[in-house]
Amino acid sequence: MNEVRNLFVDGEAYERRMGRWTRLAGEVFLDWLDVPTGLQWLDVGCGGGAFTEVLTARCVPNKVVAIDPCEGQLCYARSRPKANATQFRLGDAQSLPFADGSFDAAAMALVISYLPDPVRGAAEMARVVRPGGWVATYMWDISGGGHPVEPVYLAMNSLGIKFSPPPGSAASRLESMRRVWEEAGLQSIETQVIRIPVVYSDFDDFWESNSAPAGPSGKIIHDLSSNTRALLRRHLRAQLPTRCDGCIAYQAIANAVKGRVAAERRRSMTFAALEHRECLARVVVKAQ
Repeated sequence: MNEVRNLFVDGEAYERRMGRWTRLAGEVFLDWLDVPTGLQWLDVGCGGGAFTEVLTARCVPNKVVAIDPCEGQLCYARSRPKANATQFRLGDAQSLPFADGSFDAAAMALVISYLPDPVRGAAEMARVVRPGGWVATYMWDISGGGHPVEPVYLAMNSLGIKFSPPPGSAASRLESMRRVWEEAGLQSIETQVIRIPVVYSDFDDFWESNSAPAGPSGKIIHDLSSNTRALLRRHLRAQLPTRCDGCIAYQAIANAVKGRVAAERRRSMTFAALEHRECLARVVVKAQ
């Protein structure tokens, strides 16, 4: 888990590389969620606050708490112009530091593929959201080639530059997201494919954004030798879809899932926990 956190230490670099695409996809995602205004929200894995900013502007929440395991990202998030409307806290997506039913809605933007246990992360969001509340996530379709930096991945692969996608890339698939939400006990589950335009003003804009030392590919590019980095740059310049005006444009694809917390699930989980505890107690007594 610490290795993953180290990929996102530099909030400013990550904003340069991914912030604009996070916001674009986040707008479509929140419009699709279509929840009431005035809710109490939890933003899980907020990073540098790009999605949090969209959430605050678009959903008109009564309260927003945003957590992330990286203090560097939180420092950048707190520096945003309207950050004082959000409570930013250090926190682990798989062990949320909140009581049951503390929020009306919880969202996780571009995080699920980096969780060691996506079901546990979804179950934790469901736990801290009230019965009837909303739990949702979206993630770039990594396995389907939908990531905004997919051209970089392809170029690295063609040049033999070692690159490993996030260990939980399979969790970005639409069917995987639905399965995770089902296993977390959520109800009224729906999925959605989100498509956004990825547009750079020119090649320099593309290169400066994607060579920023944040995220898996950004870190790899930063650590390459000068010769290999130059080779990668030339390869990308030749392969990227470039318009006659020098603009680079293609499409990124994300998958999203949403569900609602059921009161029955909370009661059944409580009874199951009590039954398990009683069973353990009986085993201990017999052993004695």
